[in-house]
Amino acid sequence: MGNDQLIISSVLLLPLLASIINLFFWGKPNLQRTLGGLAVLAHLALSILLLSSIVKNGMLVLNVGGWLHGYGIMLAVDYLSAGMIVLTSFVSALSWFYSSRWFKTKKVGYLFNVVFFTLQLGIIGALMSADLFNLYVWFEVMLVSSFVLLTLGGEKFQLEGSIKYVAINVFSSTIFLAGIGMIYGLTGTVNMAAAGLALDGFADQTLPIVASIFFLVSFGIKAAIFPLFFLLPASYHTPPIGISSYLIALMTKVGIYTLIRFFTIIFPLEGTMLRPLFMILSGFTMVVGVLGAATQNDFRKILSFHIVSQIGYMLMGLAIGTPLAIAGALFFILHNVLVKTNLFFISGLVGQVSGTHSLKKLGGIFSQFPLIALMFAISAFSLTGVPPLTGFWGKYMLAKAGFVSGDWIIVVVSLIVSMITLFSMTKIWNQVFWKPLPDGTVFKQSSIKEAYSAHKPMFWVIGVLTIAILAVSIFPSGYIEFTEKAASVVVERNQYINLILNR
Repeated sequence: MGNDQLIISSVLLLPLLASIINLFFWGKPNLQRTLGGLAVLAHLALSILLLSSIVKNGMLVLNVGGWLHGYGIMLAVDYLSAGMIVLTSFVSALSWFYSSRWFKTKKVGYLFNVVFFTLQLGIIGALMSADLFNLYVWFEVMLVSSFVLLTLGGEKFQLEGSIKYVAINVFSSTIFLAGIGMIYGLTGTVNMAAAGLALDGFADQTLPIVASIFFLVSFGIKAAIFPLFFLLPASYHTPPIGISSYLIALMTKVGIYTLIRFFTIIFPLEGTMLRPLFMILSGFTMVVGVLGAATQNDFRKILSFHIVSQIGYMLMGLAIGTPLAIAGALFFILHNVLVKTNLFFISGLVGQVSGTHSLKKLGGIFSQFPLIALMFAISAFSLTGVPPLTGFWGKYMLAKAGFVSGDWIIVVVSLIVSMITLFSMTKIWNQVFWKPLPDGTVFKQSSIKEAYSAHKPMFWVIGVLTIAILAVSIFPSGYIEFTEKAASVVVERNQYINLILNR
């Protein structure tokens, strides 16, 4: 095994090793926290090494067990998956440290330190998988782990949200298996590259389109697209904010990632009846999500609905399908993970200093905690696409791709949605930060100094994310160039297919 393949194996197996080690130190939360912190930092370092290797050498393939290419378990890492792995590792590390105070609760701390890494294992495995059945296995690892995280604490509202979450995901898994069965029946393989090559030879595309709809439904549930998004607002706001931020940031993006993989490698959308369907779904996802956000009066629920709306922009890039559009969707994933995670983290910090997430009960944050208000403003303006912040660059790339391809209607819809997004962010600003604190309510901490002392990890994590947002905003060219390279590999799929099948 070469050094590059060793790095792939290490990036995948380190979360599993961390989970097992934490299990052996059950009941020792201080030691678990130390080991966990070291593990997330080590994984981030390994992920960056893997990314640098991809930039230097191109796509890497690990043929587990030495089977013929196209058979057995194969792991593949290209620009797209390597970038997603680094982003996953970065957010994992921040979520870990953000939640460090919560770990001290014995009721949840011991198990959290174990399950957190099994979820990370599932996400990394899904990003590396080169065949559909193993992708299904990694999805199940993610499902079980996320269910445990959603229910940690055992509160009634958590259990209610988690039951909805599991029910819809079990349905998604069933649809996924049915789709795998159809692909195998049509092509005789579940390898993505081999299946895509085989489907190219079908003169009648009726059955391949039916099979692809199964995957659209299954992956659409994971990604929270319209009309399959209802599990997100119903369940993701119920656990502690550090966990919900982690789940929202990554689980939906894995869904989008798999949609991009399937509908470029296995069943390209260009020239099929599914392309206009994707365009319609992207528009409805944007509009319904942002209108849902505008009607909410809970800080976290507004942000949850905005996740749905933002997913519509990523789906828009896939629907347009050009290299620039796919690059725009990938840049939008980067933007969304950074900004939405930071907004959720900020909402958690506001909840800690105020004791509530209800807009009616909140107020006075700007006058009492100006640093928190400043960090929120940067992320909120970025979310709405105010130049030169990250959201502007992502929306600019998508709008340009839409106009060039003649899909101007979806571009107009996206611009209108941006205006409504600005309205809902203004609503949060006015209710939470600008208006005076309602009579009869008091803050848990009376000053920024006291808040920092009580919630130091939260401030540091939010600060790091804010700096990352500003860095991408001010120096976007390198990130845009990377997404363009990733998009070219995805759209020009022959390179991926040839390397997987060793042609």
